[in-house]
Amino acid sequence: MLVRSTSITEALTITAAPLSRDAFAPFGEVIANPAPESRPSNTSPAAIARGALPCGAISANQGTAIQYKALASLRDLYGSAPSGKAGTPRMTMFVCGARTLVSREGGEGEGGSESRNARENTSDGGVQIRVLERHPFTSQTFIPLTADRTKRYLVVVAPTLDATGQDEDEDLPAPARDAGLPGRGLPDPTRLAAFVATGEQAVTYGPGTWHAPMIALGPPESTIDFVVVQFANDVPVEDCQEVALEDGGDGDGDGAIASGIWVGIPQKNVLTKL
Repeated sequence: MLVRSTSITEALTITAAPLSRDAFAPFGEVIANPAPESRPSNTSPAAIARGALPCGAISANQGTAIQYKALASLRDLYGSAPSGKAGTPRMTMFVCGARTLVSREGGEGEGGSESRNARENTSDGGVQIRVLERHPFTSQTFIPLTADRTKRYLVVVAPTLDATGQDEDEDLPAPARDAGLPGRGLPDPTRLAAFVATGEQAVTYGPGTWHAPMIALGPPESTIDFVVVQFANDVPVEDCQEVALEDGGDGDGDGAIASGIWVGIPQKNVLTKL
């Protein structure tokens, strides 16, 4: 549900970094095998019982599997939603098509089939961020249905500004800023962060975390399928709040992005094996 539009009057450029647990921790959790070198064939149940592995690992399935019991969490905060309507667990799928990347100057970058830079593999492309959204009363987990580390997708998040009286008056329900929650305020686009994830990583956005819709990377017409796990109560303003980021500057007439938020993606993070 669109709740606000905000004008971006300057050109803001952010370079995406590889996704890691520590860097993403202020916004949620990264879900990945915490010890990929450890397998049931080379890690005994006794060693696991002694605490050799992280994340509450235990030996499972008669020693043929390792279960990490403290990998990530789901949060349902609908008990504090103004409507009083309870949330229920939902599992959906998003089939995300690869975005065409563009340069800040407006031409195609990596991912454009006719781009000179793409052919030469010498330059970067990116995407303009036009919408941020949050789910104030639930965590939201995106799980790519691939274990292919050459698959890539872009995760874009933003901190939350301090709430103002206007935010309270405009009926933007969200839990208050306590217990590690970001609070009721709007997103701070000037401190936006971007990460490139691989097909071996899933992400959980914490409740109330402002983020961009999922952005798949890769060759034209390719897709990444995501299973999405969250709670919802079907009250639009309690399930999802969107803020449109509108260009507030004057273009120069040649297609260049004169204002707005542009996320640059290093070329090495874009290439996907066919």
